Amino acid sequence: MDKVDDFLKRHMLKADMIDEDEVLSLFLSEMEKGLKGEKSSLQMIPTYCTLDSDIKAGDKVIVLDAGGTNFRTCLVTFDENLEPQISDFRKVGMPGVMSEVSAKAFFSTLADNVERLIDKSDKIGFCFSYAAAITEDHDGIPIMFSKEIKAPEVIGMPIGKSLLAELSSRGHDVSKKKVSVVNDTVATLLATKAKCLDACSGYIGFILGTGTNTAYAELNSNISKINMADKNERQIINVESGDMRITLGDIDQKFIAGTKDPESYFFEKAISGAYLGPFSHMVISQAIAEGVLSSSFAKKFETLPTLSTTYMSNYLEMPHNTDYVLVSMLDSEEDATALYKIIDSIIERAAKLTAINLSAAVIKSDLGNVPRLPVIINADGTTFYKTENLEFYTRKYLFDILQKKHGRYVKIVNVPDSPVYGAAIAGCSI
Repeated sequence: MDKVDDFLKRHMLKADMIDEDEVLSLFLSEMEKGLKGEKSSLQMIPTYCTLDSDIKAGDKVIVLDAGGTNFRTCLVTFDENLEPQISDFRKVGMPGVMSEVSAKAFFSTLADNVERLIDKSDKIGFCFSYAAAITEDHDGIPIMFSKEIKAPEVIGMPIGKSLLAELSSRGHDVSKKKVSVVNDTVATLLATKAKCLDACSGYIGFILGTGTNTAYAELNSNISKINMADKNERQIINVESGDMRITLGDIDQKFIAGTKDPESYFFEKAISGAYLGPFSHMVISQAIAEGVLSSSFAKKFETLPTLSTTYMSNYLEMPHNTDYVLVSMLDSEEDATALYKIIDSIIERAAKLTAINLSAAVIKSDLGNVPRLPVIINADGTTFYKTENLEFYTRKYLFDILQKKHGRYVKIVNVPDSPVYGAAIAGCSI
């Protein structure tokens, strides 16, 4: 197996080749620059959204959730105990996933799925899972699309106002409608505050699914690029952590060069579900080219158009189950072991980077110093929970980096339907 280890080291695919102190320091430095409005790979977007909420029994909110793959709509009603109840749920494909769409087609798809709900509430909470500048009236203006969404005309357009304009053109009275646009990580953080009653010192919203991002609450006094009256209050910051610029190995660079936007979202392309599978495909192809895997395996592997994150995870879950694609391609134990080590190494490296990302958010929030009052991380996303070993390795590195080195304590939870609940809470706050 020396050949496999040499291959992994040569291409910087081993977790222990990531210097956690160096990357953590870079993360914190980029966060500081972003908050000051200086040039940074982290946009550190102020949301004008606090942890306080003004929810009343009987409140109804129309909720839109634009995710990496799907666009969801529903009505959320808060009962007498302020528990959110979801009704009239619908899920369709996100516009721009399969092919490029115009702004008209983009907002038309959104309106098609909102029309059935439009008369049920004047409050609209919109969870928008992409980088968007948030205005003081809580609208969102897309900066760029990640997760391979192709809708370039939408960049720079106010999401809330554009949706209302499309609905108005269809004859709907939208004069009293108010839209609150929040990022999915911001929504995830809001849902944690509302749904998780454990004692804690603060909250972090974290997404690791098709894409990745992080949100935390920052003191207004530290956000010098905007002027807030109450300097001692905290507001939620959308870090846009998937855009963190890091330098990894040569295969990473080749892979990133072939993505839709090769100059952006370096970090996301190293850890998220949209990319882990295709990246692993490229790594395995390189291992074949260097003779780390046999020609027999190579002939079968080249019949696979691309490797999904699910396929790579399946191999680690049940490496002897021949119903799984990669297992069915193996003829020798040497290939089987080499393949396992390659895939597991890619996942472990992604987990270490994930732990560094979360550690930066905890340290920057300056919370979690007391063991009995940890920072609660609401981690959402199928990649984090369903990719074999990813959650396990992330917890391990969080303990090593955050608790042992920095004396900070965290607790990871999963609040179901966080983007929906968080968007509803945001909708009640305007």
